[in-house]
Amino acid sequence: MTSLRGIFEVAIDSEPPYHEEGGVVLNRNVVRKTFTGDLVGTAEAQMISARTSTPGSAGYVAVDLFTGTVAGREGSFVLQHSGIMDDGVTELSVVIVPGSGTGELVGIRGALSIDVVDGQHRYTLDCDLPGLNP
Repeated sequence: MTSLRGIFEVAIDSEPPYHEEGGVVLNRNVVRKTFTGDLVGTAEAQMISARTSTPGSAGYVAVDLFTGTVAGREGSFVLQHSGIMDDGVTELSVVIVPGSGTGELVGIRGALSIDVVDGQHRYTLDCDLPGLNP
């Protein structure tokens, strides 16, 4: 397993809610990211989010297509996100969809973690990639 790190910038285009009832709001977003560091490239996600009337409680799911380079190897892969916030405490799972790697990223497997520090999105991709790992 190799740990790759860097930062990414985020731009979100939100659509109007498609459901609002009892304090629950559901909407769809397009999330675009630009990665630098060990991952260089762009990603675009389709995201569905749910906000509640309870402060600090929400959830989202998303599917993200990354295109670029990973440790200098070119291709693409898909990330699947699942996030929950419960009373301000977050749980996030972002995993590479098995078999989604293309080009020099065929066979990539792993998970991405995200930390937001002072408004900056930092990532760590813990991955196995044939020919990259010792």
